[in-house]
Amino acid sequence: MTHHSPASVKKVRKALSVSPLKTSAPLGAAMAFMGIEGSMPLFHGSQGCTAFALVMLVRHFREAIPLQTTAMNEVSTILGGMENVEQALLNVVKRAKPKLIGLASTGLTETRGEDMIGDLTLIRARNRELDDVVVVPVQTPDFSGGLEMGWGKAVKAIIETLVPEDKAPSSQNRINVLAGSHMTPGDIDELRDIIACFGLEATILPDLSGSQDGHVPDTWIPTTLGGTTLDEIRAMGWAKATIAIGEHMRISGETLETRTGVPTTHLDRLTGLEAVDKLMTVLSQVSCRPVPNRLRRQRNQLVDALMDSHFAFGGARIAIAGEPDMVWAHATLAAGMGAKLQAVVVPTEAPFLSALDTAEIIVGDLEDLADRAEGCDLMIANANGRLPARRAGVPHFRAGFPIVDRVGSNHRVTIGYRGTRDLSFTLANALMDVHEAHAARGQDEQGGHGHTPITLNTEQEG
Repeated sequence: MTHHSPASVKKVRKALSVSPLKTSAPLGAAMAFMGIEGSMPLFHGSQGCTAFALVMLVRHFREAIPLQTTAMNEVSTILGGMENVEQALLNVVKRAKPKLIGLASTGLTETRGEDMIGDLTLIRARNRELDDVVVVPVQTPDFSGGLEMGWGKAVKAIIETLVPEDKAPSSQNRINVLAGSHMTPGDIDELRDIIACFGLEATILPDLSGSQDGHVPDTWIPTTLGGTTLDEIRAMGWAKATIAIGEHMRISGETLETRTGVPTTHLDRLTGLEAVDKLMTVLSQVSCRPVPNRLRRQRNQLVDALMDSHFAFGGARIAIAGEPDMVWAHATLAAGMGAKLQAVVVPTEAPFLSALDTAEIIVGDLEDLADRAEGCDLMIANANGRLPARRAGVPHFRAGFPIVDRVGSNHRVTIGYRGTRDLSFTLANALMDVHEAHAARGQDEQGGHGHTPITLNTEQEG
């Protein structure tokens, strides 16, 4: 492995965000709650906050999204929102009959200093009709952290609310998986299949593969259509081991281990040969089984794929932006294949990214990415990166949240041996399209036929 100096972290100071990259923490919490069966996320804030998040979620997942609001207005913002919380809880229970309500604060109520947890205690004491529903409060102000932080806080709150604080006897064939927000429903399905190859059953929290995988249900219900059940969450203390995936899931893994004594292994990513090998080692040790031949063959295919693809990556200049764990997974793969990380931009500070092989990590927005992306061969960013990519004259590969201008992104698999193989092929093909376009433009300029714009066939991106 090549050793390099830690990348410097630079936080951009300017009056406003021109092309926002940051996604709010309440939205991340709502996404996590959508991975629970029979769940209803509830924002303690204004209707506008909820409507904006709802639009983003609907456009990304292309599904009906259950999301409600306490509908704070000018009066309740000044006098206090306890009555709004109470009325919202009663209305949601009466109309949607959820099994769990995820009550997430927003910048409005956090700025005022609402005692949401204290209010909730009083509300439950005087409303017996709330006894049959689990309410999980989580503090997620918009002005602190981003999507990954909100997701991580919500998972931690779910564990603290539902998982008993005792040391239960362990099941020999069951493990817990704390999935990060950077994992698609397709990723979760792939991981579940990998774990099953070792004879293990997984409780995956949160599990978007059941609720946001794009299936047409037999019957419609106003809450989430699938996901981790409450009984499965309550039984997480019976598992033999826990795997937490992504830096933002570290706190959730530590919380679960403290409450139950179930040992937790933290994996920074599941994309890349070395990363997947670590996963296989953990699963082999937990199951006391060797790695199955099916997975060994997939590993051999990945090694061959990396050798085939690295010619396209060598010397290529990459610009990448997104939530830290998504950036880490994609950037380590590209850099490991010989690409140069010319620009790396994240919306929130993430000290662990200093290990990337790049000069600096920018904490900023998509305008900062465009300023530094000129001359790159490829930009990796969410759908909002298309305008900065156009401005910098760089082809755009969509990754992260949200992806609103492509279909099928929720089924894209980027983890495991197969997912890494497919991602390396997709990125290599995108880079080869760029090289061919450059060659064609050079021939046209020599022949006096004018300029040929660089375009990418992005249908395969999903």
